[in-house]
Parts: sequence; C-alpha cells; structure tokens
Amino acid sequence: MADRFLRACRREPVDCTPVWFMRQAGRYLPEYQEVRAGHSILEVCKTPDLAVEVTLQPIRRFSVDAAIIFADILLPLEPMGLSLEFAAGEGPVIANPVRSAADVTALKPVRPEADLGFVLESISQARAALAGEVPLVGFAGAPFTLASYAIEGGGSRSYIRTKQLMYRDPEAWHDLVGRLADAVAGFLVAQVAAGAQAVQLFDSWVGALSPDDYAEYAHPYTQRIFAALADSGVPRIHFGTGASTLLPLMANAGCDVIGLDWRIPLDDGWAAAGHDIAVQGNLDPVVLFAPEHEIERRVLDVVKRADGRPGHIFNLGHGILPETPPEAVGFVADLVHRATRRAG
Repeated sequence: MADRFLRACRREPVDCTPVWFMRQAGRYLPEYQEVRAGHSILEVCKTPDLAVEVTLQPIRRFSVDAAIIFADILLPLEPMGLSLEFAAGEGPVIANPVRSAADVTALKPVRPEADLGFVLESISQARAALAGEVPLVGFAGAPFTLASYAIEGGGSRSYIRTKQLMYRDPEAWHDLVGRLADAVAGFLVAQVAAGAQAVQLFDSWVGALSPDDYAEYAHPYTQRIFAALADSGVPRIHFGTGASTLLPLMANAGCDVIGLDWRIPLDDGWAAAGHDIAVQGNLDPVVLFAPEHEIERRVLDVVKRADGRPGHIFNLGHGILPETPPEAVGFVADLVHRATRRAG
C-alpha cells in the first residue's frame, strides 16, 4: 500500500502501521558516507543530484513507508543574510548571529524559488524518481528553533542569549520570529508545489520553553505557518523534542500529526495531544543499539500503546544517531509491519 503513510496521517484505516525514521538518510549508512567523502553537507543539500541520491538510499535498503528530502532546517537563514557553516565535530555555526533589534531589521526576506530553488528541484527530482513507491516528505525548521540558532550562533544547552532577547526586547523577538514564520511558510508552500506530499515542521529546541513562554513567544508563529498550508491538501506534521508539557498547545497549532519524543509514553502523549489528531513516534533512538530481543520488546510496547487506533505512524523519538547499526533500522521497519498486519 504505497499510500499507507498518507492514510495514517489522515487517521484512515491501513493494512499495517507505516514506518519511517527521522534522519533515515544520513551518517549511519556507508553509502551516505561515500557521498559525503567528497562533499560537505551544504554541497549535498545544494546539489539536487546528490540530495536525491541520499534521499533514496534508505528507500532502497529498508521497507520504510516514506522518504524525506535531504536538506537542512537552517538553509533559509543563509538568504536572510546569516553566514552558515558546518564545522567538523561542532555542527552548524553562524558567524554573524542576531543579537539586537538592528540585526533583526537587517534580515532579508526569503524568496523560495530564487533563494532555495535547489531544495525545490531536489523535491521535484526525488518525487519523479520515487515513481509512487512511497510518498515524499518535505520539511522546515520552526521559528523558535531557527531563532535560537540565529541568536546563539549554533547549538546551546541553556539558550541564555535567546531568552535574553525574548525577555529584554520582546518587540525585536516578535519581529524576528514573524520574519522566520513568513520565510518558513513560503518555503513549505513552495515545497508542496514542487511535489512534497507531506510536510514536517521541526521545533527541535522548543522543549527549552515553559508552556507560558511557548504560548507567548512561539505558538502564534507556528500557527501562522500551518495556516498558510491549510489549503495545501497535504498532511502537516509538528515535531518537538522535550516538549511533553507543550503537547496540548502544539497539537492545536494547526497540524494533522503530532510527533512525540521518547520521554513520554505514546498513549499518554496521544491523550495529551488529543485523539482527534494522528501521532508519530516514539522509540528512543538509542534502543537501536540494543540486542534484537530488547529492540523487539520496546517496539512492541510502542505498538501496544497505540492500541490499533487509526493514525499511528511509527518513528523514533528523534533522529537516527550516526553510530546506529543499519541492520537495526531494517529490523525495526520489518518488525512493525509484521506486528501490526491487519486482515482484510
């Protein structure tokens, strides 16, 4: 059933629970490492032939039910005027971070076709190459997470600079996340036009916020993005990490599917988000390092908590880690399909 994933997003009956994995195209695959041997991450993202090749690698290897385009959530920051590099062993680094209202005012608007056309071309080519075998997912970063990277200049544990701007200059903060929301909304609308059959909004760092701060400083801008996609006809997935206390708010931002991390049992997370929404998740990525019998126990527990309710998409609670054994990924995909096969 080629549309198993899309049907589950709409909470329609499926023959078995669909499976895909965040970061399924990535460093744990030797064929990905071969591509990366001669190219930086940004080069792969900006070269459609390479991005498509990496997107297809896990589809060739595993029985997953969706492909996700190879790109990066930070790509829209470059055309806004920020200098983005991926430093070895450090992850993304922004050399000219946003630290003031003047820095926000200096940011340029994003023109998706002109500034990020390489992603749109990758989506178009990947959609054609998949030939209907599985749907293609597009994605972008949510405004809070993009703002955090832009302000901190990279990753952070405490988000001190981010919260300082929020609290000390809320006008500048709202200006910044408003600009980011408009950029992301336009980018995702363009991805759908290019052929993406579902979109996921990653709010990777939103767990740094309390529910009150999320409601004031992040939620309205996520709503703006999902509202822009309301007539797109594609499922909208909303995922955050460390966000268990935010699930009711996140679920009413306008998404069709809420992604759960592993810090909350799937049944509890679904109840918190509401059963009128589909859920995605939520195996701890480190479980993939366990012996097969332990992987099986944990996978079946997630499946049991879904209780056969329409609208469960099996995934990890965050992305596949670089050291993950590829065979464990294939084992989980096959196990979920076997364990949830329905008669009919």
